[in-house]
Amino acid sequence: MQEILLNKDIINGLAALILLTAFLIVASNRMHPMVNMYALQSLALGLLAAAVAYFTGSVQIYIVAFLTIAIKAFIIPRILTYIMETIKIEKEIEILLSIPTSLLMSGGLAILAYFITEPVISYGTAITRNCLAISLAVVLIGFFIMISRRKAITQIMGLLVMENGLFLAAISLTYGMPMIVEMGIFFDILVGVLIMGIFVFRINRTFETMDTGILRRLRD
Repeated sequence: MQEILLNKDIINGLAALILLTAFLIVASNRMHPMVNMYALQSLALGLLAAAVAYFTGSVQIYIVAFLTIAIKAFIIPRILTYIMETIKIEKEIEILLSIPTSLLMSGGLAILAYFITEPVISYGTAITRNCLAISLAVVLIGFFIMISRRKAITQIMGLLVMENGLFLAAISLTYGMPMIVEMGIFFDILVGVLIMGIFVFRINRTFETMDTGILRRLRD
């Protein structure tokens, strides 16, 4: 019983860290700290999956945890860093809302996520049931990052944060998905980041900026 409570505390602590890193990404106006926070968030997500694997005794989830740490915490941040260094970009200043307003909006989204999931959490018995509200909050915050930032690479960051939230939801609700599905998702994420990186290069080379608002001119 004491071991179960300890494992539950570890899972809840890692889930709280995942949510905190989402807020730190929103609060950052520089690219390198944003990428570092995403790497930390992905590392916490992988460790949470490992804790669930230990609790359930599932070898499959151990593999998923390893892939999460390897691909999301190391490979994808390296790709994003390479893109930033190649394009020579450091600061993200074109945001639709100020950072304090963005943090308030993100806090509101986290509260909304709690109220939406509270009926499910109250009747749940899984050790990860408290992670459901956090997973929805991370998804909503990731979507908010996408629509509140104008540069392509920060919109990619919002998409990746959303995906982490969805992955946390999968772990929370079902203790993971079938291995073939997990492998397909990891492959799609990696390929998607590479494609989006090429897209960023093309925007920067064609328009000498990464502001996606410039693409609206193509309709004129």
